[in-house]
Amino acid sequence: MQQRKDAPMRSDAQRNRERILEVALEELTQSADAPLSSIAKKAGVGQGTFYRNFPNREALVLEVYRHEVQQVSDTASQLLQTRAPDQALREWMDRLAQYAMAKAGLADAMRQATSAHGSLAALGRGSVTSAVALLLKANEEAGTIRPGVTPDDFVLAIAGLWQIDPHSDWQSRAGRLLDLVMDGLRAGAPSP
Repeated sequence: MQQRKDAPMRSDAQRNRERILEVALEELTQSADAPLSSIAKKAGVGQGTFYRNFPNREALVLEVYRHEVQQVSDTASQLLQTRAPDQALREWMDRLAQYAMAKAGLADAMRQATSAHGSLAALGRGSVTSAVALLLKANEEAGTIRPGVTPDDFVLAIAGLWQIDPHSDWQSRAGRLLDLVMDGLRAGAPSP
């Protein structure tokens, strides 16, 4: 008997799935080539359970990526509740950089898993685009950035983050890059 696609997942099945994702994040962050059998074993699930949830490496890597990107994206609205729009935007960019550098192994796994799909940006586009749009709109309304900047413009402007070696002095390099992006966003902003 096959479970309906929209049927809720049993609680034990949900726990197994979450445990697989948790272990996969740890393992893939350390090594893009972490064996799936090792991930299943460390998650405490059998091969059948593992492959029911994630039929292949690509499915696992993409789900780990989506989950992690959602976590970063969710911070945009939280930051806007407690900070001025321009401070929220700049701090969110720092969090994105920290995520990118901390997950360097995962980034390698994502590049391998998505080579057939083309751009990685398309995979997280929904949640990242929503977060960026929220931050840009708040800043445009506050007059702290130039009008008309789109989420696509922003993503292209910060794309250099993924070129920084996470094993180098990435904090200062990322900080300089993101400061340049902020300066560019502020250029042409309405006068207060």
